[in-house]
Amino acid sequence: MTADANAGGDADADADTDADIAPRADFLVDLLEDTLRYARERDYTGWDYFDGMSSRLLKGAPVDNKWLNIAVQEGIKRAPVNLRPLFLVEQRQNFKGSALFSMANDTAYDLTGDDLYRAEAESLAEWLIDNAATGFAGFCGGHTHEMQLLDERRDAYMPNAIPTSFAVKALLRAAERTGEERYADIAHTATQFVYEDLEYRELEGGARIKYQPEYTGEFYTLNCGAIAARMLIDLYDYFGEEELLERSTKLLDYLATRQQPIGGWTYRDPPGASHLSMDNHHNGFIIEGFLRYREVTGSDRHADTIESALSFYKETLFEANGAPNWDEESRYPKDIHAATQGIIVFSMAGDHAFARRIIDWVLGTLYAGNGRFFYQQRRLYTKRFTLMRWCEAWMAYSVAEYLRYAGGE
Repeated sequence: MTADANAGGDADADADTDADIAPRADFLVDLLEDTLRYARERDYTGWDYFDGMSSRLLKGAPVDNKWLNIAVQEGIKRAPVNLRPLFLVEQRQNFKGSALFSMANDTAYDLTGDDLYRAEAESLAEWLIDNAATGFAGFCGGHTHEMQLLDERRDAYMPNAIPTSFAVKALLRAAERTGEERYADIAHTATQFVYEDLEYRELEGGARIKYQPEYTGEFYTLNCGAIAARMLIDLYDYFGEEELLERSTKLLDYLATRQQPIGGWTYRDPPGASHLSMDNHHNGFIIEGFLRYREVTGSDRHADTIESALSFYKETLFEANGAPNWDEESRYPKDIHAATQGIIVFSMAGDHAFARRIIDWVLGTLYAGNGRFFYQQRRLYTKRFTLMRWCEAWMAYSVAEYLRYAGGE
């Protein structure tokens, strides 16, 4: 399969005829299978976005220095070509990526009936359980690479709200698929991670949590609150416990108060606590939380917030052809993760035509063929290398979610 195969989809998806629908759906199922095959043949293991600290050359350096760590890590992350082989960066299986692959395999089983995908989904769910972080109040997980930041050195496997939430979602799907309550029971313990380790607390306007256990709480990473809220509403959808609904509501209520007049959210509150502004995929995470809440509850509680956010997201953070912009001011870089999050959000929102337009942009711009996707388009060049979680897991999951929501459209 090549990028040219996307000719089956027109930019004006609303104008498709009934005769077009089945071939286009079949093409996307094939694309999902190719993407999963690429990952499966590599045991879901590869390079990652923030993995420079896993360089064996850096580990062998005679000094352990913060600025050397940052230089190597950021140099690898920002280079126009993939320097990871040169720096002997270890390839690892990612916790969040494994959750995404598990759910994508689950959807592939629904679409094809092939037991291979069911077995892969369950195997990945078991891997999540076996590789959860230890020493915390409940089920949780984090990235498998150490990270050096300006204000902290984050250990490998340090859990936070985002990967934990996706792993919970994967375990709940495994429970639904297999009928084994063990998966759901383990997922449910993640509430204690949120309530205790992330210090869920109520305040004027709602509630908020910390991004990860060791943070002071002096700033608030806004998208983590939305994804944690989505985790709680996913658990509410399964277990029906009112406390889960109430706490999810409070987390989202607070986020609604932090929405900017133009419809988006800064990465952190206060905004000056991060170099990021209203970047694309983190705004997508926040909108996803609100959409999932509405999907489960049927409530119009946040209708105005969602309407304003979707308008800003589509009109400012994407171009008309489906290309993602970096943030509210910068068109570049155009990142595959931003594109995949857009596919998920617009699929959930019912704007399947625009979700398909984003898929077509990815296929025309960042697809290498045979299920492999490139990382990022810059203004003058494209980063033509593949990151297993950032590219493959997100693309597999986003196409799977599009097929779940849009069906044959």
